[in-house]
Amino acid sequence: MRIFGIDPGSIRTGYGCVEAGGSRHVLVTCGAIAAPAGSSFAERLHVIHETLSRVLRETSPDCVAIENLFHARNVRSALQLGHARGVAMLAAVQAGVPIVEYTPAEIKLAVVGYGRADKVQVQHMVKLLLGLTALPKPFDASDALAAALCHSHSGTAALARRSTRSLPRHLKNWRDYRPATAGRQAP
Repeated sequence: MRIFGIDPGSIRTGYGCVEAGGSRHVLVTCGAIAAPAGSSFAERLHVIHETLSRVLRETSPDCVAIENLFHARNVRSALQLGHARGVAMLAAVQAGVPIVEYTPAEIKLAVVGYGRADKVQVQHMVKLLLGLTALPKPFDASDALAAALCHSHSGTAALARRSTRSLPRHLKNWRDYRPATAGRQAP
């Protein structure tokens, strides 16, 4: 499954795509989108939309995981971040890709194991989980990759829960399962 992560921002928007196959994850691409200095807010939104649309076409992901707006320092930043999220979500919808949203705490918990981890911890775990030789930079790119990894881990957990539902009630895991044999075989 190919998962595209987005860390929206009005100044810089991070993106990252991973190929997830079981417990293995492979980096497809990552980066950050920033408009030229002196660009108006509308121009920045246009650059975010155009670049994400292009990268989504190039990577052909199965889904998009985007960081949900959790809090902002002030109302103006929250509104601008909301606009950037909206433009990013529009690019995904136009690409025909389903969108899932995760809070920053959910992403950090899934990737680092601690919901209040800092950006450096997230960056290092993303490097380890993807088997990279260097840290993914900038932080916006590593945060976007973390969103994609979060969805990958969430999907794996859901699949595991669904598969264990078919176990008889007294069994807790597949190691305890012993199928009934049709007939005893001689040793």
